Amino acid sequence: MNTSSTLTLPGKREGVGHWLHSYIAMLRWQLTDMRLLLPMTMMVQLLSGVGLVLGFGLLIADMTERAALFLSTGAVVVTLIIVGVIMGPQLIAQEKSAGSYDFMWSLPVPRSSASAAWVTLNLFIALPAMFGALVAAVWRYDVTFDLSLMVIPAVALTLLTGTLLGYALAHGIPKPDITQLISQLLIFVIFGFAPISYPIENLPVWLAEVNQYLPFYPMANVVRDSLTNGLVADVGRSYVVLGVWGVLSMAIVGAVLGRRK
Repeated sequence: MNTSSTLTLPGKREGVGHWLHSYIAMLRWQLTDMRLLLPMTMMVQLLSGVGLVLGFGLLIADMTERAALFLSTGAVVVTLIIVGVIMGPQLIAQEKSAGSYDFMWSLPVPRSSASAAWVTLNLFIALPAMFGALVAAVWRYDVTFDLSLMVIPAVALTLLTGTLLGYALAHGIPKPDITQLISQLLIFVIFGFAPISYPIENLPVWLAEVNQYLPFYPMANVVRDSLTNGLVADVGRSYVVLGVWGVLSMAIVGAVLGRRK
């Protein structure tokens, strides 16, 4: 019997429905994979956000309202990016060392859905810490925040760009040891040499100019503008710089993962 005319190969799975199904599946996968680590990570992030607000305040005897606003909004930015920029690359480096990295990216799902699931997981981790930092600042320094609707795009763009930066670092560097070293170095850059929790005018002129083109100062600028009034200037430029870094990071991630079969 000739059955060649009745046999057909399954079509390629694509479309919005397949992407959403894959996104939900990958989110469940990552939540399950981090089921033991996730609660502890959320608690550490919350304590870190509150600790930054209260701890750094101990270094300044006479905390002015302006300094308190810089400190508290800077703590918010740190809570939004630290998981994506620091923890994400370290987790992926561990997957490479353990041999599970290749299996993860061989799953029959769009690479973008897996990336989106990781961004969502970062959001779950970061938001409680963000609110904790704001509440601690109001309680400790009696500051008043001037929230605007721009807090939504500011927080979203900061979280997305930070996560994509970490993703580009983790996937773009083939050796996990180097990835971990760079992520450790970024901790010192974020806390010491990026004007996130203090005015950019405090830096030497040359270093302030460099920070204008790096992503961390623009992150602080857009978030601070959405939470306060009168502390930020030229926020439009910060959005542009952040957007460029986000697109570049996305292109690197897409190029690296696109080569994986």
